[in-house]
Amino acid sequence: MRVGIVGAGWAGCAAAVQAMRQGHEVQLIEAARQAGGRARRLDIEHRGQTWPVDNGQHILIGAYTQTQQLMRELGLQPEQHLQRLPLSLTFADGLGLQLPRWPRWAPPTGAVALGVLNARGWRWPDKLALLKCAWQWQRAGFACEAHTTVAQLCEGLTAVVTRELIEPLCVAALNTPAQRASGQVFLRVLRDALFDSPGGSDLLLPTTDLSQLLPDAALRALQQGGQAARLGARVLDLQASGRQWALQIQQDGATSEERFDALVLACPAGEAMRLVQGLPGAARWKDQADALAYEAIATVYAWAPGARLNQPMVALREGEQAPAQFVFDRGQLGGPAGLLAFVVSASPSDRPALQAGVLAQASRQLGLHGLEVAQTVIERRATFACTPALLRPPMQILTGDDRLLACGDYVQGPYPATLEGAVRSGLAAGQALGR
Repeated sequence: MRVGIVGAGWAGCAAAVQAMRQGHEVQLIEAARQAGGRARRLDIEHRGQTWPVDNGQHILIGAYTQTQQLMRELGLQPEQHLQRLPLSLTFADGLGLQLPRWPRWAPPTGAVALGVLNARGWRWPDKLALLKCAWQWQRAGFACEAHTTVAQLCEGLTAVVTRELIEPLCVAALNTPAQRASGQVFLRVLRDALFDSPGGSDLLLPTTDLSQLLPDAALRALQQGGQAARLGARVLDLQASGRQWALQIQQDGATSEERFDALVLACPAGEAMRLVQGLPGAARWKDQADALAYEAIATVYAWAPGARLNQPMVALREGEQAPAQFVFDRGQLGGPAGLLAFVVSASPSDRPALQAGVLAQASRQLGLHGLEVAQTVIERRATFACTPALLRPPMQILTGDDRLLACGDYVQGPYPATLEGAVRSGLAAGQALGR
């Protein structure tokens, strides 16, 4: 079967590789000149130097097993490209939660309990309230009412734990503030990361750029398998043609028509809606996709000679003139010394105010006074807003028809908008094509 994959982000790359494994003839079509979508390499210039960074600072966790497995199958060793550290949500002053290194054979709940009991800056009522809530969540099977927010879920916690653990963890995982975030999805992430598997909560920090981490390897695998990958090719139109799909594709100023037995739309939801808007039977899927709201993520890259953190990732306290939740030391992650990446989830869109706030935050909380902004990247539609009882569009665009599928981190699935969610969705779409 001839399969077209529209979009070469992480979901599209995973779908293309899986479809190739299933024995299909695959053509991967990407409008940009580079694969990777919202998780790709970006070159920035500062003071006459060019530094390879990313269009946004991403992390993985140990529970993201499908992404790690796909990396291995593409010839990459996660241990060589990801720095594994125990979960740490500590601030520059050393206060906060730090899980201990824990043997793989031991139940992970022990690491959680020990980390909570040893959390610095928390009083005993703070710790006991968190352990009690965790026990209640576990007893309830990590499930709650669909309309419950994270803030409502955590009403039994103290203000310190809410402010220094729940709120930064929620915005990092769901990119949605706790007052608006889905408690159900939050519990699923907590279960997989902290309670289900040894090492599931470990931080996996990329030490190479995101393009090398998976998309480039996927393109090599497709090429070696005799499949086609067309970068810089935009799909203008999609039409049904008997039992096939006809795509009008524009590339290098020329327009051509390609026909496929099946299509996987791995492009952003807005682009997928544009392509299917005239298809009979696609109205319900389009309405569900159109109902999604989005959150922005900003990454402020700032540099100063000699700037260095006491660990690769440090939590930051939010507040007035303090917009970032985390900062990463790129010098400790394979990048240039002195380059820091400040991450602002659910970001405001005022770039000058954002940059001024980050520099002020770095001065007050990190003691870094000479930082210069090298680049600020704002992904305005970085993730969907992961709100309670959210109805995400399904993989099948046309009910009962596996010839037209959608994949991406916004499609129905257990995870919020994460790299793991994108990869799982892509693999599922490729699998649904059959052999």
